[in-house]
Amino acid sequence: MTRVAAIDCGTNTIRLLVADAIREQRTGTVRLHPLHRSSTIVRLGQGVDRTGRLDADALARTLQVVHEYARTCADLDVPLDAGHARFVATSATRDAENRDEFVDGVRAALGIVPEVVSGQEEARLSFAGSLLGTGGGAAAADARGGDAADADDGERPGGHPALPGPRLVVDLGGGSTELVLGVDAPQAACSMNTGSVRITERYLADGVTPAAEDAARAEVRGLLDRAADAVDLGAATRLVGLAGTISTVTAHALGLDAFDRDVIDGAELSVERVLASCDAIVHSTAAQRESWGYLLPGRRDVIAAGALVWSEVVARVAADTAVAGQPLTTTVTSLSDILDGIAASLASAGEPA
Repeated sequence: MTRVAAIDCGTNTIRLLVADAIREQRTGTVRLHPLHRSSTIVRLGQGVDRTGRLDADALARTLQVVHEYARTCADLDVPLDAGHARFVATSATRDAENRDEFVDGVRAALGIVPEVVSGQEEARLSFAGSLLGTGGGAAAADARGGDAADADDGERPGGHPALPGPRLVVDLGGGSTELVLGVDAPQAACSMNTGSVRITERYLADGVTPAAEDAARAEVRGLLDRAADAVDLGAATRLVGLAGTISTVTAHALGLDAFDRDVIDGAELSVERVLASCDAIVHSTAAQRESWGYLLPGRRDVIAAGALVWSEVVARVAADTAVAGQPLTTTVTSLSDILDGIAASLASAGEPA
């Protein structure tokens, strides 16, 4: 067993997971026993799409949280070295010409060098993390706090049947959206330069007008057209959504008063229900967004854009699978995502089960 710390720093949010992790020698199965999770909206990617640089205030906000995470790791006895801690930075840092300022700041705070990963590596880690949640047998049951037996007999955690075909995992972030197709490992992947912060800053900063919405949807559809050249969207037998935008849409569709991890994780919703909630969120008022207890204040100004992107992805996958003769009628939400994938990548070899 290895105590590990995983940090995922995206365009909008930075998150920490401390867990006890083990990789079984006989099966290769990774087990995670989470000890601590933190999530803070810092908006590191503020203005990066326009300026190509990380904003000084955004850097300061983010590095302050990194220092807090360093103290948490120390309190939980996580060695801050490459074998026990991994810091992954994604879209905003990839796009920033002054990323070295951020890298140096993280190294000074944590003593480890943050990895500015490619879109393909981000996709791989997201897929690996998703297997620990809505479809990973014993590993998933352990990571979710259940019993391995609950995942036997061809059932996924949460009672979903294990389907023979590939799943399409969608990690919808602030600056990029990853599409990954596979069964137990990625078979094809594509990282699209679109997300809740990027679409907000490009089109919806002054609100959702018909013209702005049309322009935003046209951009996402064009990106999906190009993504379909790399990933066969029509081959998906399950659509799994990850990250804050999708969990927010799920909470809205379920009519929750507050964020409830146990209810949201593994929730299966009809395509029609998802699209209806996306439409309601895209056209919501500021007062409505403020009243939703599951929506963090730091996500209120970008959730309309995120819901717009998710609606386009869901509609496109539903259409492509229908053309392929196997129409996809539901989506599944997983709260196990890239953060869990990062933690799993640190698992040491353990004893056979």
